[in-house]
Amino acid sequence: MNIDTRIKFRHLVCFLEVARQGSLAKASDKLAISQPALSKTLKELEGLLNASLFVRSKSGAALTESGVAFMRYAGPSVQALREGVNSLRSGEHAPVAVRLGVLSTVESLLVPEVICRLHAKHPALVVSVATGPSAYLLSQLRLGELDLVVGRMTDSPQILGLSFEHLYSESMTLVVRQGHPLLTTEERSLTLEDFPVVLPLAGTTIRQFADSLFVQHGIDPPRQRLETLSLTLSRRYVQCSDAVWIAPFDAVRQDLQVGELVELELGIREPGGSVGLCSNPALPLSIPAQWCVETLREVGQAYREGTYP
Repeated sequence: MNIDTRIKFRHLVCFLEVARQGSLAKASDKLAISQPALSKTLKELEGLLNASLFVRSKSGAALTESGVAFMRYAGPSVQALREGVNSLRSGEHAPVAVRLGVLSTVESLLVPEVICRLHAKHPALVVSVATGPSAYLLSQLRLGELDLVVGRMTDSPQILGLSFEHLYSESMTLVVRQGHPLLTTEERSLTLEDFPVVLPLAGTTIRQFADSLFVQHGIDPPRQRLETLSLTLSRRYVQCSDAVWIAPFDAVRQDLQVGELVELELGIREPGGSVGLCSNPALPLSIPAQWCVETLREVGQAYREGTYP
């Protein structure tokens, strides 16, 4: 079937912005157009496609099943067109770029090493890194706003329809500061429930692995907790308090090596989740993104073989 030539670039841009914002009001502000004009554009697109793309309610606009299916192709198409236009406008000497979505599990060791190796091979490469929860980053990947997403994400519903490649497995661990009461023989009557705990945000993939530790050890999660994906905040809070951090092992590996944090020995360790890279099969990888995939595989193999870090 031929593409309806009445579908314009503005239709796609408006559709994608509403999908990104989850609200017609927010999308109209972002696009600097009136809400009635945006609503009219969406109705035109739905009419041309003969499909309902959004369910509208007082709380916003949510994609329908048809909307999710259409977004898989609309996002990459718009992004590819933008890149094509920019390549003509910027000139042949413009730096090449790759856009990475990076989950907190790989911020400390994997991604810095990957970027070092990429820059050693490709001096003009620009690596743009976005961080956040897996649901957000995967939605950006689906829209074509990111080339790749790296980290733990296999249990995220947003991964459906995307391609995932396993790199290595990484476990969660419990760490505390030097001198913590749980480390002293005189305080053996104390338990984990007596202290604040630092956890990943509720609803994230890595939180499910953290929660599994409590289940395995029969521990009731403490009421007092800090929930965050920020490694910097987590590390500093644990160092200046009696909090216990349920952390990805890579995030604290160097802290353990230099003695700034200490691992709590509970007898068994969480078996580990799959760390990998995710791409959008509806959008061919750019050459810089292919360089990044090759380097991620290289460092992932070093992880599996124990030669890095």
